[in-house]
Amino acid sequence: QVQLVESGGGLVQAGGSLRLSCTASGRTFSRYYMGWFRQTPGKEREFVAYLRLKSAITYYADSVKGRFTISRDNGTNTLYLQMNTLKPEDTAVYYCAAAAALSGSYRERSSYNYWGQGTQVTVSS
Repeated sequence: QVQLVESGGGLVQAGGSLRLSCTASGRTFSRYYMGWFRQTPGKEREFVAYLRLKSAITYYADSVKGRFTISRDNGTNTLYLQMNTLKPEDTAVYYCAAAAALSGSYRERSSYNYWGQGTQVTVSS
């Protein structure tokens, strides 16, 4: 069992930056597969970024590639999402997700079984 708590969201102007954090409980954080998703009202929760467990290879949605960076610190049980050059279309509630073992593609929300409560990111034009 793991509990996830996101923080770092807020209101920022277009072109600005934010860094989201996701702190996990438990002593086996380093063994969990983790990613970031986002959701806007009336839309499905969509994949944003994923950090492969052992190789640290990263994967991103095309819409954020080159602007967002996912990273993790196993010493502090924290997953990060650095978001640069933010656009109004990045406005959403951002969620971190975790799984002891991915049941499917890292891009699919159904592959993860632990979720945080979400943190709101609003980008003004």
